Amino acid sequence: MSFSVITQWSTQASIEGEFNRDHSVTFGSGQTVQASSAPEYKGNQERVNPEEQLLAALSSCHMLTFLTIAHLKRLPVQTYTDNASAILGKNAAGKIAIVKLVLKPEIIFQSGIDVSAEVLEKIHEKAHANCFIANSLSPEIEVIYS
Repeated sequence: MSFSVITQWSTQASIEGEFNRDHSVTFGSGQTVQASSAPEYKGNQERVNPEEQLLAALSSCHMLTFLTIAHLKRLPVQTYTDNASAILGKNAAGKIAIVKLVLKPEIIFQSGIDVSAEVLEKIHEKAHANCFIANSLSPEIEVIYS
């Protein structure tokens, strides 16, 4: 299995001495996302930045893995909301990197489904251990759930 994206940039009008960081990312599914660098790095705040894309990939992967496990355990989920965050800092080599990713999923199971804190914890642990994106990253990843 493999995946691909097309990232495209071309010169655009910008402030003298600078360059425009706006670009597009087209996914294999055909969807295109308008992207830029983070505003702190002279990017366009109205566009998705690479750090957000990485965080979204981790959050989505954890969610999909969690939903799969819950489904297999016959624990139907009504809603899943993750208020995830990423922290940019310096890694052990002194390079700027995302040094911590925090997932804060809130799950509501369908009416009549009672899931203990212990079972919820085990599902999250298993989801984290089996998330392809989490297994591909080196920064600290924390899952905080209620």
